Amino acid sequence: MTIVGVVGSGPGGRRAAAPVSPEGRRSEYHGPVTTEAIRDYWNHRIHDLEMTTHPVGSREFFDDLHDYRYDKLHYLPRLVDFDAYRDRTVLEVGCGIGTDLVRFAQGGARVTGVDLAQTAIDLARRNFEWHGVAEGADLRVADAEALPFPDASFDVVYGHGVLQYAADAPRVVAEAYRVLKPGGEAIFMVYNRVSWLNAMSQVTKVKLEHEDAPVLKKYSIPEFRALLAPFGDVRLVPERFPVKSRLHGGWKGVLFNTCFVGAFNALPRAWVRPLGWHLMAFCRK
Repeated sequence: MTIVGVVGSGPGGRRAAAPVSPEGRRSEYHGPVTTEAIRDYWNHRIHDLEMTTHPVGSREFFDDLHDYRYDKLHYLPRLVDFDAYRDRTVLEVGCGIGTDLVRFAQGGARVTGVDLAQTAIDLARRNFEWHGVAEGADLRVADAEALPFPDASFDVVYGHGVLQYAADAPRVVAEAYRVLKPGGEAIFMVYNRVSWLNAMSQVTKVKLEHEDAPVLKKYSIPEFRALLAPFGDVRLVPERFPVKSRLHGGWKGVLFNTCFVGAFNALPRAWVRPLGWHLMAFCRK
């Protein structure tokens, strides 16, 4: 199976398409950490591609990745009511193929999605078309560190799993703050450095997804609070506790699914709550 990575040159143009083998996606990245390096990396990756055998861009492809995402992240629709933003303006930074943004649109939000990667935006547009919510959606290549929008443009800025891969995460937060209307809400997620999954990865020597990215920074709870300092009102919720994995096989995968998941989730949640792999932040301007 071959996917096509389109290396974008900005909202108005693109360079030549390059075939990319999924089997080669996890090779270590050794280039300089620049916006172009990050753009190139994500132009040649599709998150969770391993979870589907259907052609990239088909309806079945999007359905498989949708189902896998909300199986793995079953907490997300509980914490983020995608149907609660009708007629509000929602910007997603690092929208990827648009899985979450489609849900905002289906709930009646007026949505804008930006991503560094032209590949992601091309797939997001197709995803919106398949789901019948393309009309009025603004999907474009743009840098979250320099958003092409006026001050106070949006009611909500959403970035789930973006800050940890950014070259300048404080700048992304500052830009989100700038484009939010007074009283607006920002929702972010980063990876928790002091978490069960980070510890397990180090003990078992099983690499994390996208560990080969040009930037992958994990945050402690105090570090994440410091990153969100522009916002006066911040609520942090640790989430993403063990669920059975479809990604990893072999004896480690069997041991994880049959022993670790049940044992961990049998512990009182109050004991392990700070160890969630995802740190969700709900911020008010």
